Amino acid sequence: MAFDKDDIMDNLFGDAAERLFAQTCTPDVIRRAEQGQPPDSAWQACEEAGFADALVLEEHGGAGLSLADALPVVLAAGRHLCPHPIAHTLLARGWLSRTGRQPPAGSIALAPQGLAIDGERIAGVSVPWARTAGHVLAGIGGQAWLLPMRTACIRPNGVHGSLDAEVSWALDDARRIDAPAALDALAAAAYAALIAGAMDRVLAMTLDYANQRAQFGKPIGRFQAVQQQISVMAEHVWAVRMAAQLAFQGDGGLPRPLLAALGKARASQAAPVVADIAHAVHGAIGVTEEFDLQLYTRRLREWRLAGGSESHWHERIGGDAIAGGADALSYLRTALYGKEAA
Repeated sequence: MAFDKDDIMDNLFGDAAERLFAQTCTPDVIRRAEQGQPPDSAWQACEEAGFADALVLEEHGGAGLSLADALPVVLAAGRHLCPHPIAHTLLARGWLSRTGRQPPAGSIALAPQGLAIDGERIAGVSVPWARTAGHVLAGIGGQAWLLPMRTACIRPNGVHGSLDAEVSWALDDARRIDAPAALDALAAAAYAALIAGAMDRVLAMTLDYANQRAQFGKPIGRFQAVQQQISVMAEHVWAVRMAAQLAFQGDGGLPRPLLAALGKARASQAAPVVADIAHAVHGAIGVTEEFDLQLYTRRLREWRLAGGSESHWHERIGGDAIAGGADALSYLRTALYGKEAA
């Protein structure tokens, strides 16, 4: 039997990440992080496993993997709702390494939008992962800035359970990186894969519940109406999985901007549909604090908007297509997939 080396690599990384995150990112750890307790031990275990440096160049001490090789780690992070920004960190460290900068120690959150310089301070209303990240890599006015969370002023953003926050820094604490801030594609790819992983877990939870919950003498999963809803959910889950694979195609450890846009748009579009069907099948128990489903569906709705919703990315793709002047098929072949026109 012949084995594909890419499939073997996916299995090695995916299985290792699954085992680690299942042990360190339990629902109890997630709940404590939402209540304000930093997941330091979970992040330390992730750091020691080497996942954060997967895309860092070998000459800089990393694994130097391709973007596609790192996808299983991000899918696993979404599947287990890791309360630390490992998805952002591995992409941010890879980008910093390729710009010739030494990545800082600790986790890094990507914030391509939403921050601005106001006088002597840098501020943002809803900064991603601000409550658990070590740094924020922000895009401001076309320039990248590295912002340490240890010197930040952090305030809650008012969203229940959110790991984002309102944050500001003194301008003197910020470190400007002299490289174009192409961070939006990095964030889009990260969120597409996180959403794909979380949706996979939501589908599994919904199937388990439908097969266990009995009504009128049989499991509700045997009712045609419930089966139809779960079928729609499964279609979206697998479509988003493929969208994440598209988003993690790239060169030199960096995603192709239009493929990242396409992946995030499809993932954001499916997020509310999958969340709504999951709650419809689960009924009232799905929204209770003790049940894990609400941890996932709240995060899906938050990630739908993070880094740009589907309308944001649809507009980006549409504008690029119109500017090119090509027909739809040619645009798909050339601009999105980089193939030569027939």
